[in-house]
Amino acid sequence: MDDKILMKLNSVAKSFRSADGAPRLILDEVNFSLAEGEIVALLGKSGSGKSTLLRIMAGLIPADSGTSTYRGQRIDGPASGVAMVFQSFALFPWLTVQQNVELGLEAQGVPIAEREKRADAMLELIGLAGFGGALPRELSGGMRQRVGIARALVINPDVLLMDEAFSALDVLTGETLRNDILDLWDSDRIPTRGILIVSHNIEEAVMMADRIIIMSSGPGRIRSEVKIDLPRPRMVDSSEVRALIDEVYGLMTMRPVHEARAGAAPVTHPGYHLPETDVSRIEGVLDLLAASPFNGSADLPQLSEEAELSDEELFPTYEALGLLGLAVIDKGDISLTPLGRRYAEADQTARQEIFGQQLLTHVPLAAHIRQQLEHDASGTVPEEPFIELLEEFLKADEAKRVLEVAVEWGRYGEVYEYDFHTGRLKLPDPQEE
Repeated sequence: MDDKILMKLNSVAKSFRSADGAPRLILDEVNFSLAEGEIVALLGKSGSGKSTLLRIMAGLIPADSGTSTYRGQRIDGPASGVAMVFQSFALFPWLTVQQNVELGLEAQGVPIAEREKRADAMLELIGLAGFGGALPRELSGGMRQRVGIARALVINPDVLLMDEAFSALDVLTGETLRNDILDLWDSDRIPTRGILIVSHNIEEAVMMADRIIIMSSGPGRIRSEVKIDLPRPRMVDSSEVRALIDEVYGLMTMRPVHEARAGAAPVTHPGYHLPETDVSRIEGVLDLLAASPFNGSADLPQLSEEAELSDEELFPTYEALGLLGLAVIDKGDISLTPLGRRYAEADQTARQEIFGQQLLTHVPLAAHIRQQLEHDASGTVPEEPFIELLEEFLKADEAKRVLEVAVEWGRYGEVYEYDFHTGRLKLPDPQEE
């Protein structure tokens, strides 16, 4: 079997430096292999290290410990048989489509005539014949991503790594491009022997993959694996596919054992990566769940379909509802708690009061901010100490986003106020509370 293994990771770990210089563990003890002839999808929350893992496999960044190999050879830099497609298209805007596609071949020293011939053939294969002379700005998002895929495939890679390659596209365009890639794969019109896809979209993963790997976060570890034996093409409305989608939803929303007692909100710390969702979305999903036909309890895939939001948008919202004690998620189902039902029936003032109480009870960062404000004689403090606290656990950009979430939630719950001009937090005016 080992001669069929394309890529293998053994006890891979990776850390990044926090603002204070301390290492922050992103990946830990990751063991994984990609075999010839399989498509594997990698799912996990933001912060689970999925993209970092792909970059280690592509040879773009090194692992701190453990080993990563391609066909038995240690990966010490970009491997010639591995290509990567990025979410952001990553095209050079001043180069034509043809020139963008030829870049990898040029880096390999392929002669000009051969580069042109292979790029032309790949553009025709990927549905871009006639667009070789166009600039990226002249193309739609879907066509630009086709250019990115053509650039990856033209070097005839053994392994294709796709980092949320369809997430920046609208639903229809993403589905069309996904089906085109599967058609090329299943008909053996590309020489690629293995594909690894990072995705936030559970349906996409089930429709494409032979295996789904689910990662936990803080740090990223492989938590679950689902094998899929259904032939492609798969019908999204078939009972087998719907059952798999339900199973993966259940695994994705499964909480660690120490958090799993019924009705309990997750135990967090001030540096906890708050889910990036806003109050309007939290309340919108809660109201949808409370209304007919769900009446307070729903199957997550059905709720997602009704909400018409992507998994990437909804999973942070589900996490927020659980964190605030307004809903309980168990095995792919979500139910309002008694407090959540009371919240759904409350007027605006009562909703804000409940939100503020739950925020102080279950979100230590918010409680810490409020405590610091109460201890300061002026009732006002700058945001910098809180960002520095978060940077002990998170990257600088993540720390900033988490504080923005805490600020929005705190303002809505009237726990504290924030002045965008001065970057200072302050206690609410007692006359306005």
